[in-house]
Amino acid sequence: MTIRTDDATTELQVVADFDGGFSWIAHPDERMQRASHALVVDDAVWVIDPVDGEGLDELLAERGSVAGVVVGLDRHKRDAAAIATRHDVAVWLPDWFDGVESELDAPVRRFGAELADTGIRSQVVTRSRFWQEVALFDPATETLVVPESVGTVSYFRTDGERLGVHPARRLWPPRKRLSGFDPQRVLVGHGAGIETDAGDALETALTGSRRRSPTLYASILRAALPL
Repeated sequence: MTIRTDDATTELQVVADFDGGFSWIAHPDERMQRASHALVVDDAVWVIDPVDGEGLDELLAERGSVAGVVVGLDRHKRDAAAIATRHDVAVWLPDWFDGVESELDAPVRRFGAELADTGIRSQVVTRSRFWQEVALFDPATETLVVPESVGTVSYFRTDGERLGVHPARRLWPPRKRLSGFDPQRVLVGHGAGIETDAGDALETALTGSRRRSPTLYASILRAALPL
């Protein structure tokens, strides 16, 4: 299994489909399992941290017209500019993101506590020179999108966890930033989202992150060792 691929001909896989949006993984065989999302508000489609893939435009058109492309993590520029250009829309960044706009070959707009006038709320997750991340919460569908701090791929999770904190954040999980949410679903930047008992999965991930970190680090080390 490759860690990451940029093969644009790979057929994407839809990993969540609900009334109000969907998620996809453009390259299902890659170990990183980069996931992307679309939230729909009044037939306007907001594309979040997208990785392009075959058939994506058709999937988006089934839900409405693309209104904008959102980057929720400074490292998740991915294919945002290309998709925004193709749909003649802007890339939207949090108003406090620094150093990202200059790397995007597309028009850029900014948002604060709310994404445009969608009702989708934003929440600062991490704000530092090394890591800039914002979560998005759609109260209409009770959907929380967390681009990086939590995920469902194997290298985020210990045994028994459905949702895990990023290995680099295990000792300092964003409890205060995310504990106020009790979502129906949690969509993440790496792996398929959580769509059942999502609030419990999020709480378990945040409260047990530090305690379970030695187990996770040991599993990552074992996976990295040669057979």
